[in-house]
Amino acid sequence: MELLLEYLSLGEDQDIEFKSADGGLPNTLWETVSAFANTDGGYIVLGVSEIKGGLVISGVRNPDSLLKNFWNNHNNSQKLSTPICFNSDVEVLKVEAHNLVSIKVPRATRIQRPVYINNNPMTGTFKRNFEGDYRCISEEVRQMLRDANDEPQDIQILQGFNLSDLDSEALKSFRQKFSSREPDHPWLALDDQNLLIQLGGWRRDRNTNKDGLTIAGLLMFGRERSILDALPHYQLDYQERLSKDPEIRWTYRLTLDGKWEPNLFNFYYRVYSRLVNDISVPFQLDRDAVRRGETHVHEALREALVNTLIHAEHQSTCPIVITKFTDSFLFSNPGRLRISIQQLYDGGISDPRNPNLQKMFQMLGLGEKAGSGFQKILRAWIEQQWFPLVSEKLDLEMTSVALPMVSLIPENIEKELRDIVGDNYCELKELDRTVLVLAHQFGEICNADIQVYTQEHPRDIGECLKRHVKNGWLEQSGRGRGTHYALPNQSQSDLLSLLPSEHYEPSSEHYEPSSEHYESSSEHYERLRKIAAPIRDKGRTDKELVEQVILELCSEHYLQLRTLAELLGREPDSIRNHYVNPMLSKALLELKHPEQINHPQQAYKTVLARNQAINKASDASPSPQSP
Repeated sequence: MELLLEYLSLGEDQDIEFKSADGGLPNTLWETVSAFANTDGGYIVLGVSEIKGGLVISGVRNPDSLLKNFWNNHNNSQKLSTPICFNSDVEVLKVEAHNLVSIKVPRATRIQRPVYINNNPMTGTFKRNFEGDYRCISEEVRQMLRDANDEPQDIQILQGFNLSDLDSEALKSFRQKFSSREPDHPWLALDDQNLLIQLGGWRRDRNTNKDGLTIAGLLMFGRERSILDALPHYQLDYQERLSKDPEIRWTYRLTLDGKWEPNLFNFYYRVYSRLVNDISVPFQLDRDAVRRGETHVHEALREALVNTLIHAEHQSTCPIVITKFTDSFLFSNPGRLRISIQQLYDGGISDPRNPNLQKMFQMLGLGEKAGSGFQKILRAWIEQQWFPLVSEKLDLEMTSVALPMVSLIPENIEKELRDIVGDNYCELKELDRTVLVLAHQFGEICNADIQVYTQEHPRDIGECLKRHVKNGWLEQSGRGRGTHYALPNQSQSDLLSLLPSEHYEPSSEHYEPSSEHYESSSEHYERLRKIAAPIRDKGRTDKELVEQVILELCSEHYLQLRTLAELLGREPDSIRNHYVNPMLSKALLELKHPEQINHPQQAYKTVLARNQAINKASDASPSPQSP
């Protein structure tokens, strides 16, 4: 009840929706049920009205009749594709003299998704973001349907493909590495097609009696053109961002460029050697880059790389991106986790998306099948007092594993935390210290991020976060499950850099002094607010217009995420996930600190070429804020 009243004062959020239900069960309720189920769950509270921008408890007139109507529709497959709520998820609450109905919508399992309405998955599937419910596009629905199917995603036979679509050198190299590890294995005596049959790269459909190359075989050994003919959105991207110069986006990049055959086998061996070539932990690497004299850190990086490749949703429109920074690694692949994050950390459970790819790597001694792969990553990082972090980008259907190489509490970090906490530092409990270190490490954290590093109850973690905010040791942004916390010095407004100062440094060698660069911060901020007004003053807005405005806002100076969110009237996570990250991937924006993606002062600026294009376009046509 206390939490409900707190939400009433804050308003709707990612995981709670208020509806009046004055005329009975709202028609939009089912869109919200679908959206919550397909995202991360949430609460719907009936009996709350919005008046003059605020929320007021109005109550429901006949809760029994309303509940009967709810359950009739909930259990009707013509209205809701699958029942998602249990009896215990729905209750009547008494607040003052009013009855409210609270409906808890659980997060759907991969087998239940997509949860859709009106008997049509393509038009009736919704997801949740900070701006409310949105109808999923067809590709999002197809991706959910693929994940819901128990049949492996890599088992599909590709019509019209044969052995000529494979890179013979990759297949030959696979045999050599396999032979080096298992010299007496009977499969080595088979020809290429029969070897592929054993590996799952070639299959005969017993129902149709047709046989052919599978998606697994093509992905593991295919030629670039053949892979793209079968999977038009296939994209591998390995980047090294090792320069401190913000103008240099990467110091090395491996992607699809026609210079090599970008199948998963070749990609793994090219990338792994670069991931570990300057790790400052001694070990001896054998000629096949497997298991001989390795440290746990090298083993963890190998597991992270293999996991990224075998668990990816390769039919997605999103790319596989692996990034090496000076002090961290980031592995991102399309597709949500098929088990919960807690199950991943606990280990012992495996639900592979592509078991045939997994088998191929295992024959080389790479990857684990018993759900212990991530345990090796966790062990290696904890041994070094480092913090790994697994996260899902639910709107993009992406999974990321961040592996920073920063000691648990290095001397310089401890000094910073002592400066923030003061004399109370020595009295901090283990949970207090863990929360502060995570906030320092990742820039922004939420309650769920902390849960995987401690056995404390989420309620106790929440109380700890509240204490730190009250003491001024953390700053809070967002609401509900979208609430994030950061150290005070990490959330300082980037607009301060616009003030004239002897410490002011131009952000580009193309910088030319002019009077507008020395406007006061308030004048400049007002100018930015005018640019952002067409977005801030509206609800849902065309995505292209939002991107255009962001490019104009960032055309002169680096702006941090919080500033962009404030200017645009959106939640920071919404700006990051829906606009900033896609614009970074399309090279429309650049990072102020590319060597550390989670840098506390990370900010974004329009890339020079795009900036010039905007200026030319603005000379020829009115700007977005012009009448």
